[in-house]
Amino acid sequence: MNIFIAGLSYSINDNDLKDLFTEYGEISSAKVIMDRATGRSKGYGFVELADDAAGQKAIEELNGAEYDGRTISVSEARPRTEGSDRPRRNFDNNRGGNGGFRRREY
Repeated sequence: MNIFIAGLSYSINDNDLKDLFTEYGEISSAKVIMDRATGRSKGYGFVELADDAAGQKAIEELNGAEYDGRTISVSEARPRTEGSDRPRRNFDNNRGGNGGFRRREY
């Protein structure tokens, strides 16, 4: 079962998240999502437990619990669906226009 955890302290890392869920069963993976630009935690992550019953128990017991001074939200992760992704940003420098600069006509 894949579990989504929100409201994490920015100081939490993958190993901390794994330790939090260890008592609930075998952990396949634990990942805190990091911001690419800053390298800082985004405050949420995912844990995958091998057993669905253990995952459900973890959700029931940890949802709304306080962890590292913050109240966390724990729920079953929903799979991404086709078309629900955010639109991709266009970082192409050849966007057309004048980048906000307006040329005066003389």
